[in-house]
Amino acid sequence: MASVVELAGVTVVRGGSTLVDDVTWEVDETDRWVVIGPNGAGKTTLLQVVAAQIHPTRGVAGLLGEVLGTVDVFELRPRIGLSSAALTERIPRGERVHDVVVSASYAVLGRWREEYDGLDHERATGLLAQMRIDSLADRTFGTLSEGERKRVQIARALMSDPELLLLDEPAAGLDLAGRETLVRTLSELALDESAPATVLVTHHVEEIPDGMTHALLLRAGKIVAAGPLRETLTAENLSATFQMPLELSESDGRWVARALP
Repeated sequence: MASVVELAGVTVVRGGSTLVDDVTWEVDETDRWVVIGPNGAGKTTLLQVVAAQIHPTRGVAGLLGEVLGTVDVFELRPRIGLSSAALTERIPRGERVHDVVVSASYAVLGRWREEYDGLDHERATGLLAQMRIDSLADRTFGTLSEGERKRVQIARALMSDPELLLLDEPAAGLDLAGRETLVRTLSELALDESAPATVLVTHHVEEIPDGMTHALLLRAGKIVAAGPLRETLTAENLSATFQMPLELSESDGRWVARALP
């Protein structure tokens, strides 16, 4: 199996603070990773490195056979699908939903003068259907609910047929019904053998979809544990990650964590 992410001793320092500390991590092309940890653990910063959005202060970051610092990131980024809250804020609220998705073909936000062929529009339509939001194609992005916006972003992230899919807290801000509907869709994606390697960041084990294969637990920028999901996501490791005693259970591929009395 080919590696799509190879980090060796990656450290990110900003404003005198170490946000990611000596992380060595490898993601293979068939892997589905969940990265979990408390607020301030460095999860989003780590994802920014893997998205080729920032360079590490120290260490080597290999992405899709290239090395950050030796490659044009504007050629690399279209090979990576990204869904994040920061990206949501940059999407024009008056943009038509179909255009939000299809414009990912050019890695732009907002339709300008670029031309799209029939295959681009067909793919965008198909992805909206896959996310069960094809009925929203002619709505504007600003009129959507939070859950609908999350689905549009994931469809957009898949538009360029990426080799790596990055999902930064995709269920954040959703109510129970919205979360469960989205997690079900993410599970279908994770179980699809033709889907790209995936990294999903979350605070909550309840948001881990069935089909994820590996887990990386992060605290204060350091890896607490990393490896196959069921070997790594244990009550002991989770308790060490969140610095409190926790009990953990799993049923039919879904997880629940509770504080011990």
